[in-house]
Amino acid sequence: MTRALTLHDWIMAGVAVAAGVAAGLLLRALLRWLGERASRTRWNGDDIIVDALRTLVPCAAITAGLAAAAGALPLSSRTGRNVTMTLTALLILAATLTAARIVTGLVRSVAQSRSGVAGSATIFVNITRVVVLAMGFLVVLQTLGISIAPLLTALGVGGLAVALALQDTLANLFAGVHILAAKTVQPGDYIQLSSGEEGYVVDINWRNTVVRDLSNNLVIIPNAKLASTNMTNFSRPEQQLSITVQVGVSYDSDLEQVERVTIEVVDEVMKEITGAVPDHEAAIRFHTFGDSRISFTVILGVGEFSDQYRVKHEFIKRLHQRYRVEGIRVPAPARTVTVQQGELPPPLGIPHQRDVSLPPRVH
Repeated sequence: MTRALTLHDWIMAGVAVAAGVAAGLLLRALLRWLGERASRTRWNGDDIIVDALRTLVPCAAITAGLAAAAGALPLSSRTGRNVTMTLTALLILAATLTAARIVTGLVRSVAQSRSGVAGSATIFVNITRVVVLAMGFLVVLQTLGISIAPLLTALGVGGLAVALALQDTLANLFAGVHILAAKTVQPGDYIQLSSGEEGYVVDINWRNTVVRDLSNNLVIIPNAKLASTNMTNFSRPEQQLSITVQVGVSYDSDLEQVERVTIEVVDEVMKEITGAVPDHEAAIRFHTFGDSRISFTVILGVGEFSDQYRVKHEFIKRLHQRYRVEGIRVPAPARTVTVQQGELPPPLGIPHQRDVSLPPRVH
């Protein structure tokens, strides 16, 4: 301290702090108003940015007020430098946290917009958050006068040991990054593994892929297993699917009538049932002369994998009712067995009796 504190110094410092607090409150009110305007837009990024700035901007205003108050006081050069360094470090820390919220929020928003579902690929969100926080932490250390070169050297040497100890974890991490980068699987896709697991992809994090099956249970699959197994993605390249239903009619049916009636039922179901594809072109294909029926395949269109059960249910129900009205018979499986007259075979489990001649006993 170069001189003694006076009342004028305290007044100037108090005015500076009060001005910083008042500016922070005004800026926070302004950001609240901007948030209401941003909520009316289609883009979610402006909501994320404004919400994150609500913390940084008032903090920056108050920090500026404190810095001005410190400048108004007759502090020594060392004390002033320490105060400035501390306030700068606090401001950088707040800016780092705000930047991490903004960047991770934007990454999550982009992931949701591309996948079209509420879930997100948190592996990218977590990696982005760690990178931003690490960079901010290093800047804070450098601001406080702490050399970061030894820390970076130690991290480089210890990274090899960490990599050897976390081989499985790193394998799952890079497998998850590869899956998302290659766009083979995205949150919201319906997948089926060769081992039998199937369901909607809810999230892909740094270690596992979370899948929700049709029973609303969660199936946890390691990313490395997902990347190395055979898998069917029913949502790519298109989410709409073509499904088949097997039908059979009796031999005395008029196949032209059967085709016409079936196509009418298909068109009706496609237009009236939720989950069906209204512009789907109905088609049936006769393919087999069976034991008691002529079999054919009906091709239906559904919006996504889980819609097929509802569409099949309504189609079979309406087709059966329409066939009854039109007099088209769907025969039950039957088989004719012809038994020829003659010697009947022995009952099951009882062998044929045969005469066995024993050799004469020798006395």
